[in-house]
Amino acid sequence: MARAASSSSGKPKRAPSKKPAAEPAANTREGGEKFALRSLQESFEKDRRFPADEAQLLHFYEQMLLIRRFEEKAGQLYGLGLIGGFCHLYIGQEAVAVGLQSALEEGKDSVITGYRDHGHMLAYGIDPKIIMAELTGRHAGISKGKGGSMHMFSTEHAFYGGHGIVGAQVPLGGGLALAHQYRDDGGLCLVYFGDGAANQGQVYETFNMASLWKLPIVFAVENNQYAMGTSVKRSSAETEFYRRGTAFRIPGMKADGMDVLQVHRAGEIAFDYVRGGNGPVLIELSTYRYRGHSMSDPAKYRTREEVQEVREHHDPIEGIKADLLKAGVAEEKLKDIDKQIRATVAAAADFAESSPEPEPAELYTDVLVGSY
Repeated sequence: MARAASSSSGKPKRAPSKKPAAEPAANTREGGEKFALRSLQESFEKDRRFPADEAQLLHFYEQMLLIRRFEEKAGQLYGLGLIGGFCHLYIGQEAVAVGLQSALEEGKDSVITGYRDHGHMLAYGIDPKIIMAELTGRHAGISKGKGGSMHMFSTEHAFYGGHGIVGAQVPLGGGLALAHQYRDDGGLCLVYFGDGAANQGQVYETFNMASLWKLPIVFAVENNQYAMGTSVKRSSAETEFYRRGTAFRIPGMKADGMDVLQVHRAGEIAFDYVRGGNGPVLIELSTYRYRGHSMSDPAKYRTREEVQEVREHHDPIEGIKADLLKAGVAEEKLKDIDKQIRATVAAAADFAESSPEPEPAELYTDVLVGSY
């Protein structure tokens, strides 16, 4: 075996170091296609908030307030035993679903999410009555009472769940995006997942395929800081989740998930990029849930003072309310809207409580897609 040459001092000589080749001025794919990971974020930074008019501000306010009041009522019904199993409330995160889904094209795009899904369905304009009926396991529910809180579904509205396995919706979202691409229908898939699911391997397998095939998909990380109960600082080596697509050459964006106008603006930029045939985008929405992970979680891993600070200074509904007051909308009008929404939610709860449960024969329906 050849030995390394030695100097007179007995130490092995090192081969002369070669100067590394100069990096290209721009990161490029094969063929010279320019690729800038930060280009979308830079566009967003130039104009961070959507310039909503009064009617749009009111629409955002009404949608977020509907989600808040609906979830508060769902929490009450769970406490009364009318909602069984698991129940994950969206209180605090309303600006994410409303901001992003208001930038989608109805009838063209599809949405898929995890098990904290009530708010996303409401943001899609689905009737609160059939959502509440689903939560309470009634036949009038959107999944005939068989999906419950975690597995709501509506092909009519291109809303594909509602998935209980952490991160499972991400590869399914990749499949929905592939279907959009195959049909050439101009649609895209918006797939939500949380900071906890961001560490799942199936997420990165989907990133890789989506980038290779330039799928029309937007990955939205709802970073509510605590996953199921562990701070991101303790569970994630990279806490800036919008950077997670870098290895797959997926441009990333980060927006304040407590500001519906920022979220909407970020969604516009991402959706335009994807519709241009450029492949996927990863958006991180920094948000916060006020309740525990589920109704059975006392959330002792954070202080009351921390939650109260977010409520008082960063609440998404209070933020849009301040924009409305600044635009000259009377506070009495906003109070009237709140009263109307409370009445709508109360009616949804009454409808759910008075609706019949599924017949036992429903156990055998919708088990398979077709007959065999």
